Amino acid sequence: MVVMSAKAVNRATLARQVLLGKEAVPAVDVVGRLVGMQGQEAKHPYVGLWSRIDGFAESELDEAVRKHDVVRGTLFRGTLHLVTAADYLRFRVTVAPVLEAGLKVLGERGAGLEPEKVVAAAKKLLAKEPLTFTEVRDALQQQFPEVNERALGFCTRMLVPLVVYPTDVRWSWTANSRFTPAEEWIGKKLHQRSATKELVTRYLQAFGPATPADFQTWSGLQKAKPLFDELELETFTDEAGKTLYDVPDAPRPDADTPAPVRFLPEFDNVLLSHAKRERIIADEHKSAVFTKNLRVKATYTVDGLVAGLWTAEKKRGVATLTLTPFGKTLKNTQTELEREGDGLLRFLEPDAKSHELVTSG
Repeated sequence: MVVMSAKAVNRATLARQVLLGKEAVPAVDVVGRLVGMQGQEAKHPYVGLWSRIDGFAESELDEAVRKHDVVRGTLFRGTLHLVTAADYLRFRVTVAPVLEAGLKVLGERGAGLEPEKVVAAAKKLLAKEPLTFTEVRDALQQQFPEVNERALGFCTRMLVPLVVYPTDVRWSWTANSRFTPAEEWIGKKLHQRSATKELVTRYLQAFGPATPADFQTWSGLQKAKPLFDELELETFTDEAGKTLYDVPDAPRPDADTPAPVRFLPEFDNVLLSHAKRERIIADEHKSAVFTKNLRVKATYTVDGLVAGLWTAEKKRGVATLTLTPFGKTLKNTQTELEREGDGLLRFLEPDAKSHELVTSG
């Protein structure tokens, strides 16, 4: 079995993630290739697409949202994702067991909860008009006064196929957005058959080569090994002797392929989609990126690996990008960071009077 070095695995993953070189392709196509982009906050996928698409303009994604070509809704791992409408329809039933199992986290707060009744009531409410989850909880509390209001909202979020209703604001959604039934918004019905094998293939096309445990981490679905065994996949061995699976003819660039500096938004899926994440971030840096309150900070990569954090802010008309490197930065790398960082800052704050980049630490 062919052994893939750690760098070869890294380059293969970056190639699937459109991080080895920006491409002049439609935003909807990239969202599809990535099988969605994590989107707890509306801005994150926009930044992720800017880092992957040559000449990306946020208006392109705005238009795709307005045309219902891409949607934002609860999907993989029970978290909000920006996905193509086609993929939402295709895979919502596939990941339903993960969402249903998520109710277990309610513990005692779920006392008295009858999911089927709550789902029926929530669907009836949301069929009338898009609602925020505060409005959903308040309305359901009137019908189920003995049940914890948070449990009512969480049950609705996990079990009712909903998408976030966009508005005419920057990044397309407000912080306290309304939700609406997915089928009504997209105009088509959900695929009713589970498509787990197809989902495995799509995962490998976006994140491979990988293991069944990696797929489980990304999707939330468990017991994936039999699915891998049923598919016609190529196999490799990593430096630790673990078997990696991949789709035939997938891009696996030479390990020496240059990997340019890239800025990743908070919660970028390339950092979240493998059981072990050393292909993209060294163990020693994880605690700086993955916080105790379950946030994943915005990062930048150098030679394909996470090398530091970044933040951006605008005060008194001055936009500032602050870099926090994890180690020494070579002069050539600093120049590349400044060039790419200036582009990112102008994308984020186009109306600023001036743009500055600073390095802390």
